[in-house]
Amino acid sequence: PVLIEGKAIQLHPLVCTAFNADFDGDQMAVHVPLSLEAQLEARTLMMASNNILSAANGEPIIVPTQDVVLGLYYMTRERINAKGEGMMLANIAEAYRVYDTGQAELHAKVKVRIDEEVKQEDGSFAAQSTIYDTTVGRAILWDIIPKRLSFEALVNTTLNKKAISRLVNTCYRELGLKDTVVFADQLMYTGFRFAARSGASVCADDMVVPAEKEVLLAAAEKEVKEIEDQYASGLVTNGERYNKVIDIWSHANDQVAKAMMDQLGKDIVVDKDGNEVEQPSFNSIFMMADSGARGSAAQIRQLAGMRGLMAKPDGSIIETPITANFREGLDVLQYFISTHGARKGLADTALKTANSGYLTRRLVDVAQDLVITSEDCGTENGLLMQPIIEGGDVVEALRERILGRVTAKEVYQPGSDDVLIEAGVLLDEAMVDMLEEHGVDQVYVRSAISCEAKYGICGACYGRDLGRGHGVNIGEAVGVVAAQSIGEPGTQLTMRTFHIGGAASRSAAVSSIEVKNTGSVTLSNIKTVERADGKLVAVSRSGEIIVHDTRGSERERYKLPYGAELQVKDGEEVTAGQLVATWDPHTHPVVTEMAGILRFVDFVDGVTVQTKTDDVTGLTSLEVMDPKQRPTSGKDLRPVIKLIDAKGNDVNIAGTTLPANYVLPAGAVVSVQDGAEVGVGDVLARIPQESSKTRDITGGLPRVADLFEARKPKESAILAEASGTIGFGKDTKGKQRLVITMADGEQVESLIPKWRHVDVFEGEHVEKGEVIAEGELNPHDILRLRGVTALAEYLVQEIQDVYRLQGVGINDKHIEVIIRQMLRKVEIVDGGDTKLLRGEQISRSRVLEENEKVLKKDEMPATWEPLLLGITKASLAT
Repeated sequence: PVLIEGKAIQLHPLVCTAFNADFDGDQMAVHVPLSLEAQLEARTLMMASNNILSAANGEPIIVPTQDVVLGLYYMTRERINAKGEGMMLANIAEAYRVYDTGQAELHAKVKVRIDEEVKQEDGSFAAQSTIYDTTVGRAILWDIIPKRLSFEALVNTTLNKKAISRLVNTCYRELGLKDTVVFADQLMYTGFRFAARSGASVCADDMVVPAEKEVLLAAAEKEVKEIEDQYASGLVTNGERYNKVIDIWSHANDQVAKAMMDQLGKDIVVDKDGNEVEQPSFNSIFMMADSGARGSAAQIRQLAGMRGLMAKPDGSIIETPITANFREGLDVLQYFISTHGARKGLADTALKTANSGYLTRRLVDVAQDLVITSEDCGTENGLLMQPIIEGGDVVEALRERILGRVTAKEVYQPGSDDVLIEAGVLLDEAMVDMLEEHGVDQVYVRSAISCEAKYGICGACYGRDLGRGHGVNIGEAVGVVAAQSIGEPGTQLTMRTFHIGGAASRSAAVSSIEVKNTGSVTLSNIKTVERADGKLVAVSRSGEIIVHDTRGSERERYKLPYGAELQVKDGEEVTAGQLVATWDPHTHPVVTEMAGILRFVDFVDGVTVQTKTDDVTGLTSLEVMDPKQRPTSGKDLRPVIKLIDAKGNDVNIAGTTLPANYVLPAGAVVSVQDGAEVGVGDVLARIPQESSKTRDITGGLPRVADLFEARKPKESAILAEASGTIGFGKDTKGKQRLVITMADGEQVESLIPKWRHVDVFEGEHVEKGEVIAEGELNPHDILRLRGVTALAEYLVQEIQDVYRLQGVGINDKHIEVIIRQMLRKVEIVDGGDTKLLRGEQISRSRVLEENEKVLKKDEMPATWEPLLLGITKASLAT
C-alpha cells in the first residue's frame, strides 16, 4: 500500500483480487518488518510480485479485473466500416499516428507489420516481422506486450477476461516472474486509458427488450391454460400439473433470454461491398458482460428479459412467474414476490461468512500435519484421469485435470504400443498439449490418496507446487495450503440453494438425447432387449451412451434411464444433431424382457389395486394401492405380474431358471389386461415420478461441509452388497427382504424398508456396489463396496460440482489431500499374530509398522479395512 497525506491508503488495483479488497471502506493495517530475517522473509515469500500464481488452481491471480478488462476488450474489438478500414501500416508507430490524428478508429481492420521474436530450433530467439490482418487497437496494444510472445495466438483476437488471463499465464511460463510483473502493470495502465476512451456507460435504452417477448409469453400462457384444463377434467394429477407448468415457464424464460441476448449482442450492418453482415454489438451492457468485466447473462436476463420464477420462503417455486423485467418495472404484486428472494440473499450473506470461516478452521485442523516428506515413495498406483463430461459438454478437459501431475504408468499412443510419455514424469504444458494432439483420453496419474509414504506425502504423488509453477519442495506444508485453498472461496458459495436474486432455476425435464458431435456411439454398461419393430429398449439402470469423435476421443457422455428407446445400435456412426434415445421423463416404465401371456397374481380390486376409469377416453387402468391404505386383508399381498407360455408354464428369464415375475410398487399404473399377450420390450406398467420440489440439491457451503464430514445422507441410496442375481425373500413387518444369490450359490440378505422403492426386479443381475434403491449415495457405502479410488472420485466430483457451479476453480489435488487425511484410520478385521485386536480403530501407519514386525518373523500379519472419518472426527483422532 502507498501512504499519502490524509487518512486513505492507496492500493495497486491488480492486487485487490489477492487481498480481496474493494473500495467501499475496507481497512488495511500496515506492518513494518524490523529484523533482518523478517525483511528477508517478507521480500522473498510475501511480496505481491512473487505471488503471481494462485495456490488454489495454478492460474495467475494478478490479472486485470473490471475497468481494465473492459478497456482491453474495447481496444481489441473490430468494427465493420470503421474509419480507416483497409489501411496498410508500416509499423506500430504508424498505428499510433493514424489513431492520434483521427485518420483511423481503434476498431478499424487494417494490415500492420508486426515485429516478433520467434523461438528457433536450438532454443534461441530471432527477430522476424510479419504482416498481419488486425486492428489499430491490437497493434497499439502490441507495443506493451513482450515481443517473445506470439501475436497471432495471444493478441490478435478480442481479449476478454479469459484471454487476458491466458496472456499473463503464458508470459509467466515463457518469460518468468520479472517480465510478467512489469507487463501486468503496463497492461493495467493501458486498460484504464482505453476504458476512459471507450465512454462505456449504462442507460435505460441499453436494455433492449426483445420484440418476440410478447409472442413467447402468449404461447406459454396458452400451454399453461391447456394443462389447467386437463387438470380440471382429471387427466393429470395436481403434482403433474404443477411440474408441467413450471417446466413451461422455465422453458419460456430461457427462450426470452435467448431472444434477448441475440438482439442485444448482434448488429446487422452493411459492409463496403453492400452485403449485410452480422457483428457483435457495441451495446455497453453487452460489452460489460461479454468481456467478463461485470455482470452475467443471468443478470442481463433480469434487466431486459423476464425475471422468471421465484421461490417461496420454504423453497417451493411459485407457479406464476414474474413476466416483467427491471427495465419495464414490476407491479406491486411482482415486487412483493421478489422481496423474499432479495431478503434471503442478504440474510444468507451474514450467515455465510461465519460458516465459511468455521469450515476453513476444521480443514486446517485436520490437515495441518501433512507435509512433503520425501521425493518419491515409488508406488505404481494412481488414479485414472478422464475428461469430465456431463451430457454433451466437456465440463473439465483432460489437460486441466492432469497438468502438473506425475504419470503413474506409461502413456501410450491410442491404438498402438508407442510410448508417448514414460511413467514418473511431471506433466507440463507442452506435454499436455502433445497428449491432446495425439487424442489421448485417459492417463494414470499419481495422487495423494494412493501415496505410500508412511508419514506425510511424497513429492511425486503431489506433483507441481501450484503457487510456484515447478515441482514441490520437501517440507512444503501442503496440508494447510489445501485446507486454505478449499476454505477461502467458501464465502463465494451459497448458503442454501438460492440463485440470482431468488430467481428459481429448474431446468426443463430432459426426455431425449441428441448428439452434438459427429462420430460413433458406444453403449457402456447397457443391457437392451429388441422390440418387435427392431428398436432397442434399455433394461439396465447405470448405463451410459458415450460418443467418440472421428479421432476416437470421447466427446459426450449421457446417462440412460431404464426403459429408454434407443434409435441406434452399439458402434453405429452418428451425425451431429441426430436423436439417439427418447424416454418419458415423468414416469418410470416396467418393461418385459420376454414374450408371453400375462397372469396377474394378488390383484384384488379394492384391496391391493384400484380401478380408475378415465372420464374422457373411457379406458380403465389399475393402480396399485399403497400398503398403508389397504384394508387388513391386503397388507401381506404383493401384486405381481407373471409371464406364462401357451401351456401355462412359467416363462424363465433368459439364461436363468428364475421365472419372469414383475413386482409392482405402490402407485404403479397397470395399463395391460390379465391374459393379454405381450412381446419383448413392451411396457407393462408405469410408475409416476414424484413431483420434484426443486429437490433442494443442498447447494453451496452446507453441501461441501456434509461431504467433508462424511455425513450419512437421509434416505441414502441402497447399494448391492455383492454381485449376483436378485430375489425377494419373505417379508418381515415393515421390511422387505432382498436376497442376492452369488455365482457360487452363496446368498447375501439385506432388509429394506417397505416404503423404499426398489429399482430392481426379481431375476435381474446386479454388480457389487450397484444402486438398487435410488437416493443420495452414502460415502461409507462407496468405500465399503467399491473401494478407495471410487470413493475419492465420488467426493472430488461432488465437491467440485458445487465449486464449479459458482465458477470457482480449485485443483483436484487439494481435495485429495484432505481425503487422504479422512482415510488415515483403519479397522482391524483380523489381528493375525500382531498385538492388535479385532474391531480396533487405529492409524494406518501403526498397522503397517506392526505388520512389518511380524512379517520379519514369518508370522501372520493383521488384515484391515479402510475407515472414512469426517474432518472433525479425523482431527480429534490425531
